[in-house]
Amino acid sequence: MAEALLAMALFLLLLLLAGMLRVLRGPTMADRMMTAQLFGTTAVAILLLLSFAFEVPALVDVGLVMGLLALIAAVAFVRLRNPGAGDDDA
Repeated sequence: MAEALLAMALFLLLLLLAGMLRVLRGPTMADRMMTAQLFGTTAVAILLLLSFAFEVPALVDVGLVMGLLALIAAVAFVRLRNPGAGDDDA
């Protein structure tokens, strides 16, 4: 069972390498931000797989923190691109 989980984690890692091309060649900042979200989501999945494969429950906590950081990065990107977004002046 652990070998299958490690194989899935390796496959996701290879997909992250493919995503690096989008970062380097992305024509817009939005493309680059979407790739950063892909990195965050994939990192969480890899950490969860490794947590179950090696039976290290602390990796689940690290995965949750990575997910929160990805969310904060997305919100910061939206606020940077649209400075007035979310202001309720009406």
